[in-house]
Order: sequence, then structure tokens, then C-alpha cells
Amino acid sequence: MLYQWENEVELWPVSETLSPISKYILKKYLADSHKDIFQVKQQRLIIDTKENSESIGTIDLYDFDPFHKRAAVGILVAVKNQRRKGFAIEALGLLVNYCFDILKLHQVYCFISVDNKASLELFEKAGFIKTATKKEWNWNGDSYTDQVLMQYLNPAHYSEE
Repeated sequence: MLYQWENEVELWPVSETLSPISKYILKKYLADSHKDIFQVKQQRLIIDTKENSESIGTIDLYDFDPFHKRAAVGILVAVKNQRRKGFAIEALGLLVNYCFDILKLHQVYCFISVDNKASLELFEKAGFIKTATKKEWNWNGDSYTDQVLMQYLNPAHYSEE
């Protein structure tokens, strides 16, 4: 399933993937998947439906930085007929809670192409705010597109005054 999703060419522009992933590399990754996020600086979780426990996508933490207490977030609902049903927003909410309550992170962030309207809406709905734009950041084969940095700061790190 992961091999298929990772090698879905139509998803590469969103994930900034440039080449196929081999089964060997994926097996190596999975062999290390039991390791702690503090060891490997990333964590991938599978998004399942409640009804029949169908695996429909992934949600990732990567570029985990325990010193600065931050991590990047990536999400994919790979099963097309399961998109726009609330699974992504629920998974993102659970992940943010895990990051803030368990990992004690100060912030989570993501980078999204300005033409990825669905992801921009999802992260905004989940409480992320746009904080920066990297101009002409990604080449899409015809032209350059901007990329937006979105951040979600841990509200527990601020006192009410």
C-alpha cells in the first residue's frame, strides 16, 4: 500500500517527490519504524476509517527538532473516494494534540504550494496560519509557483493577560 502511494506520480508535485521509491528503501524505512521519533526525527502514522478500518492515507511528522520544539507536518488521503469526508481534519487535529500534549512541541508547521487549494483550506480550518510566502519556490514544468509556510503555535505556551 505505501509502495503504491509513494509511487503515485500525480501526487509527486504535492510531496515534492522527484523519483520513485524502491521496495528496498521502503523496507529499510519500515524496519526502522519502531524507533522513537527522537531517534529518527520523523514519524509516519496511517489514517484508517472507523467503520471498516480501511487504510486511506498517511500523516507524517518530519524535520522533528526537539531543541526548538517543532516539527513539520505532511498529510495524504490517498484513497480518492475518501477525500473531503472529514478524515484529514480529524487526523490533523489528533496529530496536533499529540504534538502539543505528548511531545510538548511549541509549534507544528507545513509548506504548501499556493495552487494546492484543498491543503491550504484544510490546514487553515485546522488552525494553522499563513506566516510567509517563498516566492517562485517550485518549478512545475511550465513555471515557478509560490509556496506558503503555515504554522500552528501551541496555545498552552502563552499566558492569558
